[in-house]
Amino acid sequence: MAARTSTRFLINKLKDSICFIQKRNRVKTKWASTRAKLPATNLALQHFDMVYKNHLGDLWPSVRAGMLSEQKYGALINSYTSGADDVITALCSQGCRDFIRDSETAEMKQETEELIEPAAGSSHISSNIQCFVFPRGDISRFRPARPGSDGLLGYYLLDAASILPVLALDVQPGDSVLDLCAGPGGKTLAILQSQTVRFLWANDASGSRTARLQRTLQSYIPKELRGEDRIRVTSVDGRKWRTMDDHAFDRVLVDVPCTTDRHSLLEEENNIFKRSRTKERQKLPLLQIELLLAGIRATRPGGVLLYSTCSLSPLQNECVVEQAVSLAQQDMGIAVQPQDLGGFTRLFKNTFRFAPERAVGELVLPHLCANFGPIYMCKLVRLA
Repeated sequence: MAARTSTRFLINKLKDSICFIQKRNRVKTKWASTRAKLPATNLALQHFDMVYKNHLGDLWPSVRAGMLSEQKYGALINSYTSGADDVITALCSQGCRDFIRDSETAEMKQETEELIEPAAGSSHISSNIQCFVFPRGDISRFRPARPGSDGLLGYYLLDAASILPVLALDVQPGDSVLDLCAGPGGKTLAILQSQTVRFLWANDASGSRTARLQRTLQSYIPKELRGEDRIRVTSVDGRKWRTMDDHAFDRVLVDVPCTTDRHSLLEEENNIFKRSRTKERQKLPLLQIELLLAGIRATRPGGVLLYSTCSLSPLQNECVVEQAVSLAQQDMGIAVQPQDLGGFTRLFKNTFRFAPERAVGELVLPHLCANFGPIYMCKLVRLA
């Protein structure tokens, strides 16, 4: 009885202490206007922490630190300017090195010392492309490029890892090349630096990116080499490419729109992780598959295709390649074979950090001592 009385006493005391708010004074939370709006960069980081931690495991903390830190750049030498030799001399005096030439020298030295033939899957680089970088761990910045006496700029600054897809594409003398998603123009310019292209068609669906591409070509390529018989620039939806042109290309580069991971972590402007662009981001893999299929159709039998992104996402990388290869066979009767790039990436292990073996393709991982990328690339050969 005493326990029951005590309980009733406590309940009555609790009731007396509660201050009820009249209904007319209650405040209804309006989440749309009062909820804190996270910056797109924060949303991107939350997404990457959830997805890439599972995907990369113990590698993710170092990759995360790299992407949140200042990116390293490379200086793509413009071999068309009359002052190219002076530009190279100046860069060497600053401690820079041409990572492409260094890889060639190391490969030839190893083969000579060991007296071995190139292993299966190896790749020998033969290119006029030159790209200078500062040594590992050196975060010095390049000075802005200056025009030479001919008015052309001496070098183009870009993520040095973005040169790798162009090198892997391995353009041969006399090849016709399609750059399906060419804007803003760094890879297009690198293709031209090989000085082996018979004809280059550069296309981008974005009018603003195409305009940047045109300005890039004007700043780096002599006017007499920019005629439509050598270089053609268009701005159309790459997914519809086959319906517009029946030309089959020897080499095709499909550097697709993606989540642009490093940009998404650091820049609010044009960030695809803005809430207003959620549906656009979710549809990216489908867009990428469609673009890759268009690239496959535009490649001649026996020709080479290179698919690339600047994302770590397996959904935008390996999954897109695997789906496109399957659909090309099933729906178009086109056989496409992914190529082993293991030997190719070994040439550049002293400059870049590569992810452990992928199911298909290769991935450059950002790292504080080699803060390039991310860049994913997969080389494909059209068999029929």
